[in-house]
Amino acid sequence: MSSKMRSVYIVLLDYFTLLISLFASRFILPDAFAGASAHPTARMLTAMATLLVVYPIVFKLFGVYRVIHRYAQYSEYLRFVAAFLAAGIVFAGCNLLEGLLVDGLSFSVGFLLVNVLLSAFGLLLSRLIYRVYVNRAEPDTQKALQNTLIVGCGHACLLLLAELKYHPEYRIKPVVAVDSDPAKKGRSIGGIAIEGSDEDIPALCKKHNIRLIIVAIPSADNKQRAHILENCKDIDVEIKMLPRLADFYATQSGVVEKLRDFTMDELLGRDPIEVNHEEVSAFIKGKTVLVTGGGGSIGSELCRQIASNSPKKLIIVDIYENNAYDIQQELRFKYGKNLDFSTIIASVRDYDRIKSILSEYKPDIVIHAAAHKHVPLMEVSPQEAIKNNVFGTYNTARAAIETGVSKFILISTDKAVNPTNIMGASKRMCEMVIQSMNGKGTVFSAVRFGNVLGSNGSVIPLFRKQIASGGPVTVTHPDIIRFFMTIPEAVQLVLMASAKAKGGEIFVLNMGKPVKIADLAKRIILLSGKKPDIDIKIKYTGLRPGEKLYEELMMQDENLEKTQNDKIFVGHFVDFDKNVLQNELEDLYRIANDNTLTQAQMLSALEQKITELVPTFHRTDAEEPDDEASAAPDKAHAVPAAAK
Repeated sequence: MSSKMRSVYIVLLDYFTLLISLFASRFILPDAFAGASAHPTARMLTAMATLLVVYPIVFKLFGVYRVIHRYAQYSEYLRFVAAFLAAGIVFAGCNLLEGLLVDGLSFSVGFLLVNVLLSAFGLLLSRLIYRVYVNRAEPDTQKALQNTLIVGCGHACLLLLAELKYHPEYRIKPVVAVDSDPAKKGRSIGGIAIEGSDEDIPALCKKHNIRLIIVAIPSADNKQRAHILENCKDIDVEIKMLPRLADFYATQSGVVEKLRDFTMDELLGRDPIEVNHEEVSAFIKGKTVLVTGGGGSIGSELCRQIASNSPKKLIIVDIYENNAYDIQQELRFKYGKNLDFSTIIASVRDYDRIKSILSEYKPDIVIHAAAHKHVPLMEVSPQEAIKNNVFGTYNTARAAIETGVSKFILISTDKAVNPTNIMGASKRMCEMVIQSMNGKGTVFSAVRFGNVLGSNGSVIPLFRKQIASGGPVTVTHPDIIRFFMTIPEAVQLVLMASAKAKGGEIFVLNMGKPVKIADLAKRIILLSGKKPDIDIKIKYTGLRPGEKLYEELMMQDENLEKTQNDKIFVGHFVDFDKNVLQNELEDLYRIANDNTLTQAQMLSALEQKITELVPTFHRTDAEEPDDEASAAPDKAHAVPAAAK
């Protein structure tokens, strides 16, 4: 039924109710017009006409007919009462005035009072009946009601319950609540019982057939949210949460509209990393900054954070035009003319092109994020990892020196430590390249960190796609673990480390505790309202060529030291013969560009040369999951115990 037709029905219902109340008043007080000179029927007709004109007009002026009655709230009923009182006063005034002019004061005041009371009762009753009828006539709003458990019994919970009460279209039915305060157990909030704490969630979900959990604690930190999530790990329910306090009160939207999924950092079970924004701002403000690979996951976030710190100019360099276009449009929309930036399509493999860009824009800082990073793909096309990663870095670093760049920061990876694959070995060689060039006028440093959640090729987007398609979710090995950080966190620390760089350092980001990939997969499946290995299967595919069970962030001889930031450690490059490196790089370049070699020959030749360049490189073959690997995760570490 259209809203226009519903309004017509409401108006007709009001007319009918008003007429019934008028005749009922006449029945209760049959002598109301006894003293009137006009015939009682004439007086009734006059009263009827006045009634049917005054009430609809006043109701319309008060906006009564704009209310959707099936969702009407307390404030809207107060508006109705105010409209009714105003209409009653006008109606009574009109009838008294008419009686005064025609019959003197013969019109019964008692009749008017009785009529007002009956009209009020009738109009309210008719609306309640209409509301009940509509709700029953449209059972679709009652379909798929989700029995819901609320976590947290504070002010936010009250707001949530009040909104859900008057909005059945959300199809959320709160049936029970829990709170960490034991004093609240056995009490109620908003009409629902508080039956326990976070630890009781699994039992309560089973008892009440819960399909949705809402975490209504805007002030909760990530550890508290992770604790709640941990208590839900064995139940197949969907989990939503209210945002943090700053975001909770920042918008005017309804409480239900603020509900969201768990964020990446909440999946890690720790609080967001705090950085010294003043230090980063001082590093960037007023400087020209160039970012290679500026359209990638890390590169685009670098551009965002650099843009927010008032650079003199930002230059975005990327070979992939779609990526570059996306970040260009984003920055243009957000900053308009307040940000001076240029987007350039170019390859770091082309030395002359890179040098011309640096010569034209004369950046103070170059952050080199351009790289091939997908381990399995680089195993199939190893020459591309060498061309892009090693010689792309070499070209950009050489051009930086020749054009007078003050500071050059390499984005490296934990896979460069004791590498077991071509990609990791190529990134280790990148570190060696910039070490060999440090001290020639440009400050060269590297920042090394592990996996970032949500980046291109990251497991999180892959898992979500697999869940959306019904599974299975693929994990290479049940014991494989990785360090994780969110993209914004990693970039914030990169910029802080860059500000500290004096030349020759490898900054290592403390990634916290490693995360078991299988556990992460189970957690994401649960957050999707599914049950692992029942609704969504987890399939173990075996380790891929060059893949480790665990990653490391440092080499034995790097001797990491503390900095003022407990999330950033600094090590120094492992010594090597720079002249030998130069000669070996020439041989490596020749091999990588030899198109006469078969793929197998290329891989063999490159592995032999890489082993000479990177002594810590040790190839691993694909491995099937077994029960013998459970001890391997103990070897993973973010920083040495001495550095902590």
